[in-house]
Amino acid sequence: MNISDAPVYRYKLTLEFFGTGLVGWQKQNVGRSVQGILAEAAKKFCHHDVTFHAAGRTDAGVHALGMICHVDLPQEYPAYKVMDALNYHLKWQPVSVLASTRVSEEFQARFSATKRYYRYHIINRRAPLTFQTDRAWHVKFPLDADLMHEAAQLLVGHHDFTTFRSVECQSQSPVKTLDQLDVWREGENIYIDTSARSFLHHQVRSMVGSLYYVGRGKWTKRQLQQSLEACNRTALAHNAPPDGLYFVSVDYPEDFEIKK
Repeated sequence: MNISDAPVYRYKLTLEFFGTGLVGWQKQNVGRSVQGILAEAAKKFCHHDVTFHAAGRTDAGVHALGMICHVDLPQEYPAYKVMDALNYHLKWQPVSVLASTRVSEEFQARFSATKRYYRYHIINRRAPLTFQTDRAWHVKFPLDADLMHEAAQLLVGHHDFTTFRSVECQSQSPVKTLDQLDVWREGENIYIDTSARSFLHHQVRSMVGSLYYVGRGKWTKRQLQQSLEACNRTALAHNAPPDGLYFVSVDYPEDFEIKK
């Protein structure tokens, strides 16, 4: 049997990670990545080089509450043992496996996804952050969350998001359909919840940065609309820092689980 013909066993994993100090999801030549940390942990228990594939490629400093990835292992294990073994070897790392499920080879963490959910967290107060340092964007100037939410609805729908797209974005088209962009306040906390089938590189942070301008009174809703219609990155107000961005969850169209 050729190595390429050897059976593989696919597992769907739900991850939580703290992105500060990491270069993001994707393994790179320099710096620690979530993908690289997972591969090192997996090799310690299955003794093979394996690759983890995620539903989204988060940037440096971005966190996750429920990132989904899949990995093919050369041997079949009970799903709970894959989770336990990875977590054992992830001790002292900012990555944790929350759940593990054996799935069919038709499941693809990235390409099977039908919707992705992100949350951005702003802490709006004068006092510096302590416990939430690197976990939220600290804004000491007053922000009008209601006005931000009202303006955010201009971005919901099918648009050319070139203005909100990084120059390094590799997506074939800047045209996306944004299903949700809600802004709400809870005390000093402002949350921006957004969902879509897919997002452009830096799209969420760019939208949040522009809504920040609206919330501070530096931009009107009309200026936000003009920024969107410009379809030009130079028309962007501001790119919010990665600290407050969280990959929350993913929807999939069907059940790929294999009962074991």
